[in-house]
Amino acid sequence: MFVRETPQWKDFGRDLVSAMVVTAGAQGLHADAMGLVVMTPGQGGAAAGPVGFVHRGDWHCYPCSLVKPFHLIHALHALEQGRIVAQSEFDRALRDMILWSSNTATNYVIDLLTGTTGDTLLYGADYMDWCAKRDRLNGFYDKLGWDEWAGSNIVQKLMDDTRYGREAQFAGDAGENLNGLTPLSVARLMWEMFEGTLPVSRPMLGRAQAILSRDPKGPDALNPHYQLSEYLGGDLPSDVQIWSKAGHNLWTGDSKASWYKHDMIRMVAPGRAPLTVVLMTQGKGLAQDHPGAFPALGRLIWEMTEEICHV
Repeated sequence: MFVRETPQWKDFGRDLVSAMVVTAGAQGLHADAMGLVVMTPGQGGAAAGPVGFVHRGDWHCYPCSLVKPFHLIHALHALEQGRIVAQSEFDRALRDMILWSSNTATNYVIDLLTGTTGDTLLYGADYMDWCAKRDRLNGFYDKLGWDEWAGSNIVQKLMDDTRYGREAQFAGDAGENLNGLTPLSVARLMWEMFEGTLPVSRPMLGRAQAILSRDPKGPDALNPHYQLSEYLGGDLPSDVQIWSKAGHNLWTGDSKASWYKHDMIRMVAPGRAPLTVVLMTQGKGLAQDHPGAFPALGRLIWEMTEEICHV
């Protein structure tokens, strides 16, 4: 595991999980239906790797839109390698995929990365060729060799309801090939984007970071599609800088992909080490009924980490 858990962080983490359940248990947060990673650079800075706490970090669940930053990095790599030609529609899709969590934009990016489209059923060699091309999405991260990536899957397009045609065919009759990530795999990507290394240049990483930036004072802050006001960053102090991407599914017609709410967030403020949090949850209460639960949890995590993240 790339996150080093010290005795201090382990003790803190147990207290944090208990406090989170007290804060949002009535709204549907349960310790056995959530995964959590809280981390910050260790002594010596980013080169020392992250230190923190992990609760059910290997929980493999439907990731909703947390796949989109993975596609963002892959797309920027493809652009840099000349596999994708720079053009305004590509730029617009990258922006909208993250800024507004657009599924349509994401699926356009997937088409560009893989040379596939989703439509009517395919059979035989045509179907096998199509699957191999779509699997390029996993292959990019397979090559990075992250232990945390093992078992992950991001080959499926993003849908607002159930799937049809070759998209349903590829997901499997029982949904056995649906997208799946763990809190640790998401945390690894977030760490590498800001503190580590990825196979893209520093300017491209800067572009990705800029797209992930969230402004709680900006004109879009209260727009639910901006994914801030009803997520972990929705009730933080005004001096906190935020980079985040959330995932959220209500009822989709597929029980395996319904009632999830997730967030990956990086928070920076004067006098504190950068704090990265990945929270993945399942349940209708958090996903639909109680939009204020995630902001309350974000504030709780921020306040409880004040001492341990003080510099």
